[in-house]
Amino acid sequence: MSKFLRQIRELIKASEVRISEHGYEELTEDNLTVEEIVTGIEEAVIVEEYRDYPKGRCILVLQQDQLGKAIHVVWGIPKGYEKPAVLITAYRPSLEKWDESFLRRR
Repeated sequence: MSKFLRQIRELIKASEVRISEHGYEELTEDNLTVEEIVTGIEEAVIVEEYRDYPKGRCILVLQQDQLGKAIHVVWGIPKGYEKPAVLITAYRPSLEKWDESFLRRR
């Protein structure tokens, strides 16, 4: 596991979490809850890391919803800060753009 994902998990456990406006919009659009995203972080698998993202480092992870269906979640920490963990976006990945494992882009 990456040090960054471990840091995100620790921030979430400490309730140091913020949901971006875009994140709320995407959660609503895909019928996802903040609770299932936050609880799912423990089983998250890294898909991609964006170390040099202009707004701060972030990570795309594969998680599962309460029914075991795939969810992609982008977590980040604002540039120049150590907290909070920011849920940038969450969505249900499509097989048109991702392979069957939802870990590799087509």
